[in-house]
Amino acid sequence: MAIKVYKPTTNARRNMSVTDYSGLSKNGPERSLLAKKSKKSGRNSYGRITVRQRGGGNRQKYRIIDFKRQKNNMSATVLGIEYDPNRSAFIALIQYEDGTKSYIIAPHGLKAGDVVTSGADSDIKPGNALPLTAIPVGTFVHNIELYPGKGAQLARAAGIMAQLMARENGYALLRLPSGELRNVPESCMATIGQVSNIDHENVKIGKAGRTRHMGRRPQVRGSVMNPNDHPHGGGEGKSPVGRPGPVTPWGKPALGYKTRNPKKASSKMIVRRRNGK
Repeated sequence: MAIKVYKPTTNARRNMSVTDYSGLSKNGPERSLLAKKSKKSGRNSYGRITVRQRGGGNRQKYRIIDFKRQKNNMSATVLGIEYDPNRSAFIALIQYEDGTKSYIIAPHGLKAGDVVTSGADSDIKPGNALPLTAIPVGTFVHNIELYPGKGAQLARAAGIMAQLMARENGYALLRLPSGELRNVPESCMATIGQVSNIDHENVKIGKAGRTRHMGRRPQVRGSVMNPNDHPHGGGEGKSPVGRPGPVTPWGKPALGYKTRNPKKASSKMIVRRRNGK
């Protein structure tokens, strides 16, 4: 999809661009694959705010996505490519030979009328899901499982793809979009190709109202708060941070602070971190 740029009829329009949705299906979502999506506004089960600056936003219905692709050796026809308000990528409505319909993450280049399959015997073409054992080394993939049968967890955002680098000792080595090298059990499933909507990164929000539609409320800088509200607050006029480095409202370092648990069991699967260490 291309990027649509408007004429600067107002100040808000001047620096705004949107994704061109003209190539998407006009039929609306499949009602049998919709689920209720209740708003939490950043609050936990006790009603306490755990994520700040959340609230409002357009009402949305959740599209039930098939991340497992377990109907092996059964071809499915793509009925259309649709917009999904819950993710940056487009989704594809497919119908299997037995009449079952489901949504999948649409890869780049997939269009209505195409046929996709899953299973080890599938062709190496965009939209087909195969175990990593059946995918040639060097192939670009997305929708990657971390654990066999759990469903895709990696490389699902718009324009994203990972590369299969090697296979050894029952594991497949993947280079993720962040640059991280990670081992994944080679029996895990992955989908061929690059995720759709590759121009998503070039969209300019343009005005504050569009972020309000997404459920994000205004965020106040810590430097303009009072000292009792934020570590950066206080002082006469514009004041520096007053610390060796910027921190969060709760005093934790805001830049370069490692939050991953070093004892996490899956750390042994990471060959190289995204920062090259």
